[in-house]
Amino acid sequence: MFRLSLAFFIIALVAAIFGFGGIAAGAAYAAKIVFFIALVLLAISLISGGFRRTG
Repeated sequence: MFRLSLAFFIIALVAAIFGFGGIAAGAAYAAKIVFFIALVLLAISLISGGFRRTG
């Protein structure tokens, strides 16, 4: 998922360089959403892994 957010970030940078404001904003928004979803899944994974090891 982090690769996907990085890909959207690169697309946003390239679009911003060429002046495509709408595309850059859309790609940056998608990258932000994918990044936060990945962070939430990472936190859930770490928490559930912690409970599994202690039990």
